[in-house]
Amino acid sequence: MTPTVAVRGEVTREVAPEIATVSVSVAASDRERTPTLTLLSERAAALGVLLDEYDGAIERRETSGLWVYPVTKGPAERVTGYRGSVSLNVTVTDFTVLGDLVLRLADQDQATVSGPHWALRPDSGVYRQARHDAIADALVRAREYAEALGSRVVSLIELADTGLSGQHPEGSPVALGGGMRTMMAGAAPSLDLEPRLQWIHASVEARFAITDPPSLAG
Repeated sequence: MTPTVAVRGEVTREVAPEIATVSVSVAASDRERTPTLTLLSERAAALGVLLDEYDGAIERRETSGLWVYPVTKGPAERVTGYRGSVSLNVTVTDFTVLGDLVLRLADQDQATVSGPHWALRPDSGVYRQARHDAIADALVRAREYAEALGSRVVSLIELADTGLSGQHPEGSPVALGGGMRTMMAGAAPSLDLEPRLQWIHASVEARFAITDPPSLAG
């Protein structure tokens, strides 16, 4: 039988994120339903106008939720008012304006902001490169084992993908008190956000045919 060597090729990389997602919601409340809806509509529209200013830096903006519900009191569930909120997820690709965008979003009336959540795109070329590097690592290992036996690799018998994983750490709600730096008294606050590196891991299993080891002859 042809002698073979079985190896696992692996690669781990830390790479810069490609996108950052920020979640923002605006809320409204009133004793009556119609004023609540009007306030909510106005605040959502103001949010849209603000995001339009950053259109070149934003890859995607999506409404992730809409809630309008009555506020009740007592066992009889007497309606005492209404509350509502609209939430959006904003995907940003230009990180140079991200801090400014987050601050301006947080400055909107009745707004809540969380993020950023750093990530790679699902179809990022980084994943493809990691798979290629894992295969190269498997070949290097096979050649090293063969060399230790006095043999050489002659052909590939089998290659199996054992997985490609990525870690996309979730961000925390922005703490405006700790992250802001003011250049001078009375100046507008500015926020520096450092992208969080993304961890990816790729691995393959491979079997190679090798020449007969001379050291084992006879």
